[in-house]
Amino acid sequence: MADEWAAAMEQQSEGEGSVEDEWAAAMAEAEKADVGKGKSKDGIKNSAELGNIQTASFESFETSAPPSTGTPDLEVILDIPVTISMEVGSTEIAIRNLLQLNQGSVIELDRLAGEPLNVLVNGTLIAHGEVVMVNEKFGIRLTDVISPSERIKKLK
Repeated sequence: MADEWAAAMEQQSEGEGSVEDEWAAAMAEAEKADVGKGKSKDGIKNSAELGNIQTASFESFETSAPPSTGTPDLEVILDIPVTISMEVGSTEIAIRNLLQLNQGSVIELDRLAGEPLNVLVNGTLIAHGEVVMVNEKFGIRLTDVISPSERIKKLK
């Protein structure tokens, strides 16, 4: 490697000066010293210099797995926060019309008044419900909960 380095330095430094020559000479000298000490060009010692070599023995870390209960442990995910939202309706509108909206504008939605709202968890439909008032705040009473198997089908 040092020979390659020296050759590259010579090609690069045609007429540049003696600093590169000194580096190339130092690299070549260091390589010769390493080879003389029983090391190969890549710095690995030969086995004669290392002496007695033995295989290391390690403890076996094989342990029996805990017995499977057949159901996943849901306890680990019960405290993960999710976003729940209610969807009143939606519609498509041209950007031209969107830019003309101002205070007092009315947008017609695709749902009829009194129709159930969509209940979404992280963007996935899980139920339908109707709007109620709870202590002067809006709430929703679930009227239809979508089964987990139906939710999985919608994901595919």
